Amino acid sequence: MRQPHHPVPNPAGPGQESVWDYPRPPRAESTSRHIRILHRGVVLADTRAAWRTLETSHPPTYYIPQGDIAMARLVPNAGSSFCEWKGTARYWDVIVGDARLVGAGWSYPSPKRGFEGIAGHIAFYAAPFDEVTIDGEQVSPQPGGFYGGWVTSREAGPFKGIPNSRFW
Repeated sequence: MRQPHHPVPNPAGPGQESVWDYPRPPRAESTSRHIRILHRGVVLADTRAAWRTLETSHPPTYYIPQGDIAMARLVPNAGSSFCEWKGTARYWDVIVGDARLVGAGWSYPSPKRGFEGIAGHIAFYAAPFDEVTIDGEQVSPQPGGFYGGWVTSREAGPFKGIPNSRFW
């Protein structure tokens, strides 16, 4: 049987966090970083009251309070998934003009213990949107297309989702 590849963490520079210092099991914490999501000229979210989840090898995933989201542009999606740490997620479609971004957001209406802070919050994949920024910096989506983390210059990888990272 092939042994899993164990990555060598990139050195964290000044002002950076290494995703390899993030915990497993993961944790949730509040953040006052300024988060904005724009698509086709419409502000979909703008907050300084988000929560982020931190897990070894993953860039942070940001959960935005519904009060700071243009909820009239979100429609519940029939999809769901299960996270061993956070519980059952429900998905959201985002509608801007004639564009429907299917499953672009997700939330945990009744998160498990330790993640209560993300109740009433929604996370979004970065890739479908024109602009997703943290403190004015455009984020990059977590590699691989499956996970929802956001990469900025403040995180040192490598990040789960790159080729051969399945067993990290």
